[in-house]
Order: sequence, then C-alpha cells, then structure tokens
Amino acid sequence: MNNQRFLSLDVFRGMTICLMIIVNTPGDGSMTFAPFNHAAWNGFTPTDLVFPSFLFAVGNAMSFVLPKWEKLSNATVLLKILKRTALIFLLGYLMYWFPFTGPIGETRILGVLQRIALCYGFASIIAHFMHERVVMIVSAILLLLYWYLCMHFGIPGQELTLNGNAGVLLDKMILGESHMYLGDGVAFDPEGLLSTLPSIVNVLIGFRVGKFIQEKGKTYEGLTLLMMWGAGFIFLGFMWNYQFPINKKLWTSSFVMLTVGLDMVILGTIIYRIEMHRQLQFSSFFEVFGKNPLVIYLFSEILAIILHITKVGDQSTFSWVFNKGFSYFAPYWASLIFAFCFMLVCWLLGYILDKYKIYIRV
Repeated sequence: MNNQRFLSLDVFRGMTICLMIIVNTPGDGSMTFAPFNHAAWNGFTPTDLVFPSFLFAVGNAMSFVLPKWEKLSNATVLLKILKRTALIFLLGYLMYWFPFTGPIGETRILGVLQRIALCYGFASIIAHFMHERVVMIVSAILLLLYWYLCMHFGIPGQELTLNGNAGVLLDKMILGESHMYLGDGVAFDPEGLLSTLPSIVNVLIGFRVGKFIQEKGKTYEGLTLLMMWGAGFIFLGFMWNYQFPINKKLWTSSFVMLTVGLDMVILGTIIYRIEMHRQLQFSSFFEVFGKNPLVIYLFSEILAIILHITKVGDQSTFSWVFNKGFSYFAPYWASLIFAFCFMLVCWLLGYILDKYKIYIRV
C-alpha cells in the first residue's frame, strides 16, 4: 500500500466529484447538452455513471482502510463504522434542511450523502466480517434479490414504472411522501430504501477491485485481468437489460453490472497512465478533488442553495450571475460554461485545503 496507489484512487475519485458538480449546477437546466443529463427513465448517459462511480471509489478506499482494523476488536470496528455512517447520513439530512427555515417535518430523509452513508455502512460490515468469496456471493444475492422484489412486489403491470415500482411503494409506506424527492413532479426517491440494496454492490465490488489492484495493479497481467473483468461486467449488464432494463433511477441490477464494468475499465486506464507510464497530465487537478471529496461536494451543494435563495433585485443570485456573466454565449454553451466555472470555484476550496495539508475525513 503506497502513495502512488492512493494517487490513482484520488484521481479517479476526483474525476467523479468534478463531473458531479458540473452536472448538478448547470446555468440553465433546460439548456443542457444531452450527455450532461440523466436518462429520463430506461437507458444510460455518461452522467448516470457519476454517482455509482463514487460508490465504487468508496469501496476502493475501504480496501486500504479495513486491513488496518484487523487487530481491533469487532466491537471497536463496528462502532467506527456506525459513527461514520451516522455522521455522513446526518450531514446529508441537514444539507436538505438548510438553511433550517422550513419545517423539519417536510425535509427529505434520503439523498446522495445518505445513500453513500448507508452503502458504506453495510458494505463495511459485510467486507470486514465475511470472507472475500462470501462477499462476492452476497453481492450476487443482493442483485438477484432486488430483481425478484422489483418484479413481484410492484403494482401488477407497472412494476418498472415511476409510480408503480416496489421501491416507491415502500418509501411511501415507511417515509411518507413529504419526506421524499419531489423533483419529478411526483413523490419518487431515486435514492430510496429498496434501491439501496443493489447500490451496496457498487461499493463491495469496488472493495474487491481495490484489493486486487493492491496485489497486481502495477503489472500488465493484473491490468489485463481488470479490463477483461470490466468488459465481462459490461456484457452482463447489457444482457440483463433485456429482462431488467438499465435504469439509474431504479438502480437496477443491470445498471450495477454496467457501471462497475465501466469503472473497472476507467480505473484500469488511470492506473496504466499514472502508475505504469507516469503520464501525470491533469492528475494534480483531479487529485485536489479526490483528497477532500465529501467536503467539496457538500460545499458545492450548500453554495448552490445559497445562490438560489439569496436575491439580487427580483431574481436569485444564481440567475443574476448567470444572466450577467454568461448571456454572451450561445444558450447551451452558456449553461455548460457556468457549470464549469462553478466547479472551478469548488476546486479552489480544495486547492486551499490541499495547500495547507488540511484533509477532512468525514
């Protein structure tokens, strides 16, 4: 376990945060290039890869951390996992409640950070307390179980629709519509309770890949195997798509197969360039994001909220900045350039933290 392997992981993780900020903060959401939008329902765009890639990176990082805990008691390890899970979940919940003026009874309970927290918690427990082979068996069981639940517990004939899937029915029953995401015009949470099951697998496979690259990541044989496994998972994802469509909002099992396969190929490419050929162009830029990923993501979300709720005249600060500073470009380019500049502001925070060696581990 050495710094160079951490560099590859930081670059991979930094790329996901960078793209996550860009796709989350377009200047005008109605004027966004297609690759920077999520698929409307079934299907796949590059944007759909961002969140599962971060979960995959969480698993990679776990493969470096969990061996350090082997000499600790099970109770101590479990407490560490639960504390970190609770902290990340709480930060996500408070972010949705921010600026703490609305009724807490209508605050969304689940979300991006909350899913990261739950996936980290369950995956860490599984990876620490179970043998590696058992971890892979559990991963397969979770994907098959989720497929079964989706196909048998939704509204008959509407099992894979926005309003009839098993996940939305469970969320309405347990969370209530006022605590769910309403951005699609109806109560539906893309980070819901049931779809957390397959998303745990993104972390578990990331964990296994992390261990693999520590053992063979600097050899051509190891990278060849990683690329071949990646291609195999992509193939399985597309084959499963015929029975269980690739769908990010439902986080279908085929979506998991496709995304972990792509992540293996991308991570393998980064390792090939950085570790084996020392091609470090742009690596330092993404490394800044990768060293403080959750803090920078949280900052980006809170900054966007502040810009939306504060006003300059009769419009939000967000709209004022966009209209005054970016209206000279063509509409689609203006929206993208604004998002890129917003990302650079967030990068600046990461750069300052990195310059002073401040690494906030949430």
